[in-house]
Amino acid sequence: MKDSVTFRSAIRNDVPAIVRLLADDELGSQREQVREPLPPSYYAAFEQINSDANHQLVIAESSGQVIGTLHLIFLPSLSYQGGLRAQIESVRVDRKCRSIGIGSEMMRWAIECAKERGAHIMQLTTHKSRQDAHRFYERLGFEGSHLGMKLNVR
Repeated sequence: MKDSVTFRSAIRNDVPAIVRLLADDELGSQREQVREPLPPSYYAAFEQINSDANHQLVIAESSGQVIGTLHLIFLPSLSYQGGLRAQIESVRVDRKCRSIGIGSEMMRWAIECAKERGAHIMQLTTHKSRQDAHRFYERLGFEGSHLGMKLNVR
């Protein structure tokens, strides 16, 4: 599968496959609702993401199947002398396609997009329980340089 992987911006018809990927782990299964039809909130979020030039919802595709996804966000900032940050969210690879390099290839592709756009830094958060993900990002050169904090507001 890895030999024929392509990356592209997601389209509305990809939303069910993306949600399936997001739900396919212990944490995601508690947050997402994979059902037919999907709750309209997923499509509303897709439309909002798709209409904002600072957001890119990306899929990895092989043989017509969605096998990976990530959300690349560009954050203009006054810090770093008005620098642009690239934020990566919701990185997932289909469990049948893990450990063959697709995640690494997808992340390298996103890093190149960030460079082309002029970002000075790429950042991400990963749940503290995801030790395998921590090792994956470290192999790509990411460093645990900051402490991430979140507050549920609803």
